[in-house]
Amino acid sequence: MVNFLIKTFIKNSENTENPKIRQKYGTLSSIVGIICNVLLFLIKYAMGTLSHSISIVSDAFNNLSDCAGCLVTLLGYKMASKPADKNHPFGHGRMEYLTSLIIAALIIFVGIELLKNSVEKIINPVEIRFSFAVLISLVFSIAVKLWMAVFNAELGKKINSSVLTATAKDSKSDVIATSATLIALICSLFTALPVDGVMGLLVSVFILKSGYDIVKDTVDELLGKPADPEIINHIKEYVLKNDKIIGIHDLIIHSYGPGNMIGSCHVEVKSNESFTEVHDIVDSIEREIHNNLNILMTIHMDPIEVNDMLTNKCKKLVNNIIHSIDSSLDLHDFRIVSGESHTNLIFDLVVPFECKYSNEELKQKIDMQLSKENINYYTVIVFDKP
Repeated sequence: MVNFLIKTFIKNSENTENPKIRQKYGTLSSIVGIICNVLLFLIKYAMGTLSHSISIVSDAFNNLSDCAGCLVTLLGYKMASKPADKNHPFGHGRMEYLTSLIIAALIIFVGIELLKNSVEKIINPVEIRFSFAVLISLVFSIAVKLWMAVFNAELGKKINSSVLTATAKDSKSDVIATSATLIALICSLFTALPVDGVMGLLVSVFILKSGYDIVKDTVDELLGKPADPEIINHIKEYVLKNDKIIGIHDLIIHSYGPGNMIGSCHVEVKSNESFTEVHDIVDSIEREIHNNLNILMTIHMDPIEVNDMLTNKCKKLVNNIIHSIDSSLDLHDFRIVSGESHTNLIFDLVVPFECKYSNEELKQKIDMQLSKENINYYTVIVFDKP
């Protein structure tokens, strides 16, 4: 069913990096969501009013808020598909993340309202009128929301969309909310206890947790989180498969929305290589990465002295020292400048986030170890993060 809808309403659906195609996926999700949620709101509101059930009425308004979320999704994808302009040279792709935040805010609002109403129903319970019509309507609602969860999850997976993934999570929350409402309705046959209010309370907590999770995931994207390890490995493979490149470091990937990434890295080459030849190689690597991974890469070349015995000896010495301090430490861009009174050891030290030592402590430890050598070494260290 999902693939049928995609093929019917989205031409060139495989081109998921194209902002216009992504907009069509968002439009399809929004229209289907609006139709389903309006239908469920009308059914639940009518049944909730007839049965005097606060949990069913609350569930109905939860579906109505989902309609608002669908409209936000529709608008968000329309804005995200706009091309880059003078004021936004990297495009508008991050509008998808802001859309996710708005959807999360709607979910949290519904959760708070349901929490308040449920507490009120626990304090002042109202008798629920059981009917098979209400029972069948809730079962139907659960089936529709299960399908919507699968539908949006499939769309989100195809275009790697945080918005559609958030929408799928919201549908799963609705399944649990309606299931709790169904349990409360059945329990009303056997007890006069305020099960309806208790179930509403539990559902509200679950809805609030779902909203929080979406906020957390989206804020991580906006603040900047580490690039996908699979993408990092692919970039390294493209860079290092050329024999002229002997190392890579300072690899950074910036995401400006799904399918819009800009990256940079430093590559190490032998200092005696032809600059023109290496420059052509680097250009071809940048093009290959862009063509295959759709990442706009800028590669900087670092000339490395590999045949100087003194440089190699000092590098080995420093490597042994840093690994004795912490095995996860690494260095690159190592070079030396020899003088009459001392020798400068210049290098970048890569310090993992989980390292227990500060930069100052690491330098002190390295300098202390070097002071035991017969040669007077000075260190000039640039501290990097992986």
